[in-house]
Amino acid sequence: MPIESKREKDWEAPVSRVSNFAPAKQLGVEYPRVAEEQLTQEPERLPKSGQTNVLFVCSRNQWRSPTAEQVWRKHPSLSVRSGGTSANARHPVSADDVAWAHVIFVMEEKHKSRLLAEYRRLLENKPIHVLDIPDEYKFMEPELVDLLRRSVGDILGLE
Repeated sequence: MPIESKREKDWEAPVSRVSNFAPAKQLGVEYPRVAEEQLTQEPERLPKSGQTNVLFVCSRNQWRSPTAEQVWRKHPSLSVRSGGTSANARHPVSADDVAWAHVIFVMEEKHKSRLLAEYRRLLENKPIHVLDIPDEYKFMEPELVDLLRRSVGDILGLE
């Protein structure tokens, strides 16, 4: 009789782990964070006004992305929003924000990775541009404003 060295895989264990989200709920995190119906919705097309919806993203939505929103909010061909990838951001990026956006600008590569981890299907065919702006600027700091005007303007072909 052969000796069985490996146990047969317990296929029920992963199912029971998936349904046990009590620790996450105690921390205020709801799973799944994005409902299946939101992931399968067709993304919005260009509004009738011809404006491009632009989402600016940083970590806490405190300095960089709100500055970008402020800089570009009065441009006639843009409609802008900002959000953060952190759970304690002033405005955490939501599935609605991602679905609304035609183009997304993130300040660092880690923000792009976090968005892709959370909203991969909603982000299909949406351009995400990494601006490589480090977290060393305060809100509306002149150097940050200049960086945002030049980089976003160049990418979108705006002045």
